[in-house]
Amino acid sequence: MGNDAPGATTTAPDVDYRAVQQSDQFRQLKKRHRGFVFPVLLACLVWYFAYVLLAMYAHDFMSTPVFGHVNVAMLLGIAQIITTFAVTTWYVSFANRRLDPIASEIRESVAPQPASTSEEASR
Repeated sequence: MGNDAPGATTTAPDVDYRAVQQSDQFRQLKKRHRGFVFPVLLACLVWYFAYVLLAMYAHDFMSTPVFGHVNVAMLLGIAQIITTFAVTTWYVSFANRRLDPIASEIRESVAPQPASTSEEASR
């Protein structure tokens, strides 16, 4: 008895990761990813810190009633949560359209090609 899981005897293919990282496809993937993530991250951080600073220093504004017992602070807090879900949805959509096709091409270019056997050829 060993500690190996079933099928653990297969070894990973030898991949030249440095060559992959230096390829034009990988650079394009990184550029697209960073071109989306960094501006959106900056906008979200500004929005978050604006909310925190308003909560700390603009008590009168944040406690302004909007309707009933709901004030500006509550609405902005809910907007923070909605922003989180909106940005997540936006990123998933962006990744599916603009990042995943390039990542799949890179993955296919380094994946070992399955060896065809006479049994598979007869099917």
